[in-house]
This record gives sequence, structure tokens and C-alpha cells, in this order.
Amino acid sequence: MTTRQLHLNAFLMNTGHHEASWRLPESDPYAHVDLAHYVRLARIAERGTFDSLFLADGPQLWSNLAQRPAGALEPLTLLTALATATEHIGLIATASTSYNSPYNLARRFASLDIVSGGRAGWNIVTTAGREAARNFGLDAEPAHAERYARAAEFLEVSLKLWDSWEDDAIVADKAAGVWGDDGKIHPPRHKGTYFGVEGALNVPRSPQGYPLLVQAGSSEDGKAFAARYAEAVFTAQQTLADAQAFYADLKSRTAGAGRDPEHIKVLPGIVPVLGSTEAEARAGEQVLEDHIVPEHGRARLENLLHLEPGTLDLDRRLPEDLPPETAIEGAKSRYTLVVELARRERLTVRRLIGRLGGGRGHLTFAGTPEQVADQIETWFTQGAADGFNIMPAVLPSGLEAFVEHVVPILRRRGLLRTEYDGRPRQTLRERYGLPRPANQYLTPASV
Repeated sequence: MTTRQLHLNAFLMNTGHHEASWRLPESDPYAHVDLAHYVRLARIAERGTFDSLFLADGPQLWSNLAQRPAGALEPLTLLTALATATEHIGLIATASTSYNSPYNLARRFASLDIVSGGRAGWNIVTTAGREAARNFGLDAEPAHAERYARAAEFLEVSLKLWDSWEDDAIVADKAAGVWGDDGKIHPPRHKGTYFGVEGALNVPRSPQGYPLLVQAGSSEDGKAFAARYAEAVFTAQQTLADAQAFYADLKSRTAGAGRDPEHIKVLPGIVPVLGSTEAEARAGEQVLEDHIVPEHGRARLENLLHLEPGTLDLDRRLPEDLPPETAIEGAKSRYTLVVELARRERLTVRRLIGRLGGGRGHLTFAGTPEQVADQIETWFTQGAADGFNIMPAVLPSGLEAFVEHVVPILRRRGLLRTEYDGRPRQTLRERYGLPRPANQYLTPASV
């Protein structure tokens, strides 16, 4: 039995990750704006002793209204509500460094960390796409490298803001009439390429110091950023060999950046479709695929591949003359993954749309609970993952099935906790095996 244990994150997306999940009889087409739906999902994941849950987000309307439930509740607002409905599970929100300001966003994450008792995480994204750019007065998205340069400065400013209060800045001496010590406040006074931030944060240093820092880019710029800053990385890999190569590369880059490779956790996404038999699982997967509207999938694929509408023939393979990754400004790594999947398996556009319908490039696996557990254990023990981003095809049933049938197997194998550890309650950082960061404004003698 191994002492190393899985980190599991529940990636929650309205009625499920499969684009046709909303069409099933069991699904609620209005679940994406129903707080009770998300409370139920959070409590199911907490019952499964997941480390955390995660909400994706972007500052634009995703897809078209005909395809699937569109629009989403703002994640920090929703997670603040979920903090009051849960006790242990971490709460990770996506927020863009391209279309936010450091002061306001650092304040929001510090507030969530305080409200939740140290369970906040930030999925740091640079936001690709012309649609988002035009919502903020830009004619086109900034270049890929520029977005990552801005993200690095954004994060450096955020770290200064989270450290702008020393932990013991609040004195609360009623007899002396002294509430706080102004000498323990450290305004950033930052003047940089993208940001100028003068004053200290207007909320005290939070229980974790910083929220858990999560990142999901797998391009060269994304991996360099992750090696420098990230503490958990969400990634999409289709094969064990590719996952092992990504894992080894990122751990090496992290060591090269002067950090402990154990302080960055790699969590590939997996879309598990469960059945009591493999045939039953595959039949359930086929039901979902049969509900895909091909025209919707084709339009989305053409957008990803930077092709004009109507370019792709559903019953032919991808064109040979697609643009190279170097010509792509947004979602570089996902572009490459999808093209390589189509080429490797010689898929027609129709079949490729079916493969992408469940996880948009993440690994989809249909099988029995034992088979899903085997897949997870193989990747975990063979240098491909520190855990997984669990992405149920249908919600809530897919998450319930995973917790009821796969989690007990992982526990019996010693791969997953049977209950949450720690008295008092662990922070999200502690659950990921990470130290609480020291305040950068303190000298070693004063820490």
C-alpha cells in the first residue's frame, strides 16, 4: 500500500461536461443558474473527500444559445455561497489576468479565503479569444506572449497585496485604544509595465496567506509560467505516454525555477462514464454521442482550428493544410492536442466531434468502476499524474456514481483518504501538501 495519495478535484459544469448532457430526461436545463444544484454537487464531492472543486469561467458568452446551457454565475460569488454550505472542500475559481485589475481581484480572493476558513484557490488564466477582447474595448486579443507577460506582473502585484498586511497587524488592544499597528502595513508602491498599484490591500492577510495558485496552460509560455508560480496544474492529455512526458517536463522545469517539484501537483482531466459492465458504460456513452447536434460541433471545431465556417466536411478527415501551432494566438496546446488526436486515430470530423463532445480534448473513459479506478491508478503510479480533475459527463448523476462506486475502490487500494484529516480543519494548501507562504516583507529574523 502506498503512502502517496491522490488529489481529486471536481470540475463542475452546469448539467455535465458532455455538450449534450442537458438533453437527457434527467437533466435540468436551468441548472447552470441554480444555487441548490451547485450546493448538491459540492456536498457530493465533499462526501467523496475530494480536495477541491473548480469552476471554469470567461468574460464572454460561450458558444451559441442553441448548443447547450450558456452563461454562468460569476464563480467567486457562487463559491462564497458554497463556502457556507460546505466545511472541508477547497473552492477554486477561474479569473482572468487579461481582463481584471490586481487590486480588486486580490481583494476578492482574500475575502473568499477568509469567509471559507482557508479554502480558496485561483485558476489563473490569460483568456484567449477575440470575443472576450471586444468586450473590453479591444479589436483583437493581445498576443500570446504578451498575455503571459501581463499575467506574470499581475500575479507579482497580487502577491505583494496579499502580503501587504503582516499576520499580526491587528493588535485589538481595547485598554490602550490601539486597534492595529500601522508599522506592519506594507503598501506595494508598484510601478510596472502593465500596472501601477500604490496602496495596501483593504482586507487583512487571509488564513492561507495566498490562495492555492492553479494554472491550466500547456503551451510553452504556459508551462514556463506554471513552473514559476503554479501549485496545481490542470492539463489535458490523451495517452499515458503524453501524460508522462508532460509530467516529467513540468517537474523538471519547476526544479529549474528553483522550486520543489513536490510543490506543483499535476492533475489531468478525465471524463468517466460508468456502467455495471463495460458494454453498459459504452452504451451510455453512445446515448450521449447520439444527442450531439453535428452542426454545433462542427462550428465549434472550426472556431478552434481557425477555419472559416463551412470549411469542414463531417464525413472526411481534417484537411492536411491546417495552420501550424506557431500561427495560433489562443488555446495553442488544445489546438495541437485536437489535431494530433484526429491524425493519430484517423478520425472523420463527425467522429472527432463525438470524441470531443464529452471533454473537449480531455481523456474520456467508459467502463466499470474497477476499470476507471485501474486507469486512474496506472497514471498515478506510473509518473503521469499526482491526481485527477474529475469531469463527469452528466451532473449530478455522474459525480454521484463516481463517489459511490469508484471512490470506495480507490480507498480500498490506499490511494484516497477515507475522511478529511486535521484538527483543526486543514486549509486547501495543507491538503495539497503545501506550506503557508512567508510574508515577503519580513526579514528571516522577524518571521
